Amino acid sequence: MNLSGLKPPAGQVKARKRIGRGMGSGHGKTATRGSKGQRAGTGFGQKRGFEGGQMPLHRRLPKRGFTNIFKKQFAIVNLGRLETLEGDSFNADRLMELGVVKKLGDGLKILGSGQLTRKITVEAHHFSKSALEKIQQAGGTAQVIGAPHE
Repeated sequence: MNLSGLKPPAGQVKARKRIGRGMGSGHGKTATRGSKGQRAGTGFGQKRGFEGGQMPLHRRLPKRGFTNIFKKQFAIVNLGRLETLEGDSFNADRLMELGVVKKLGDGLKILGSGQLTRKITVEAHHFSKSALEKIQQAGGTAQVIGAPHE
């Protein structure tokens, strides 16, 4: 067997239908579009989801919910993650440097998931109640800073 000798089984490959190439081709004159009608004319293009005049599916289904365009996207870090990191002082720049936070978005928010056993200083835009409590119980400090885009 030779790679240069490979070919598909007989009858599998079919020649492309060449339309509008004169009367002798068998597909001349109307070029397989039939006569008259909406689809026969030049420049015809159908909208996505068009169902021949029937109410399209995307209009038949009920609309639900809404998207809040003012929603804030915070970079979220849990206390358990801060526990595993080197150092005892953390802010947005330091966390980005360490690769914990990829994109700051609308600010840094510290959540209270995980255990904190050492004294740390954290600067962030927001803290959850449980995160504040755990930081203070461990003898650390939590400083709230202003918005990142001010």
